Amino acid sequence: MPSLKIFSTMASAASAKVINNYSTSFSLATRLLDSRTRKDIQHLYAVVRIADEIVDGAGQDAGLSHEEIAATLDEYERQVLAAPKKNFHTDPILHAYGHTARECGFKEEHLKDFFAAMRADLHHQSYNAKELQDYIHGSAEVIGLLCLDIFLRNETRTEAERAELEAGAVALGSAFQKINFLRDMAADRQRLGRDYYPGLDAEGRRELIHSIRGELDRARAAMPLLPPAPRRGVGVACALFAEILDKLVEDPGTTTRVRVPNLQKILIVVQELSPRR
Repeated sequence: MPSLKIFSTMASAASAKVINNYSTSFSLATRLLDSRTRKDIQHLYAVVRIADEIVDGAGQDAGLSHEEIAATLDEYERQVLAAPKKNFHTDPILHAYGHTARECGFKEEHLKDFFAAMRADLHHQSYNAKELQDYIHGSAEVIGLLCLDIFLRNETRTEAERAELEAGAVALGSAFQKINFLRDMAADRQRLGRDYYPGLDAEGRRELIHSIRGELDRARAAMPLLPPAPRRGVGVACALFAEILDKLVEDPGTTTRVRVPNLQKILIVVQELSPRR
């Protein structure tokens, strides 16, 4: 086997390790995808996760100063933007990502918007409405659009169908991010001193949950236009996050992080794959 193929196989396996270690929900959903699409999603997820770890996770735990974290994020952005222009990268994660970005036609502006959102977390302890919308766009909505690029690789859709799919991808990314905001609110405040919804009262929380349900509905409405395998995977991810949202209604998660038990996740998968779907 040629050396580059061996290296690429190893790089793809390394990316799979990232999603398997960090997100049981997304990892479960990707198992319903065809092999090529699953690998591309894993490659994208790995880069996004590493950027997040630089800002809020491993970088802080490693004792990096604020300035060092900012410099590390800047350098990682440069490497991510350059990766699609190379057929080989010494970093396995960037090597795998570069292949996916080339093949799926990722737009550089989407990656720049994503890194701008990551950078915003270095300078904000709280967000006003405009700042939060910009943050959600960069941290989540563009990720939905990048996933759509993967799902529609070598697929043909009309302009109207593409527009509907893009609206659904944006809505789903936004919903997922807002659910994570609610789910991690206590930890964000205690560990990071960060508040995405400062002054959120009970009524505001109810309105937010209602708007999230609306975004999930918009995403579901676009799903029939997806190819079969992505439709299943996205459907399961949507159902899992909808279940988390339901649990957040019952338990605001002020002391522990709300989770969906593994058995319940399996039942959700079975329901989503039933013939009525």
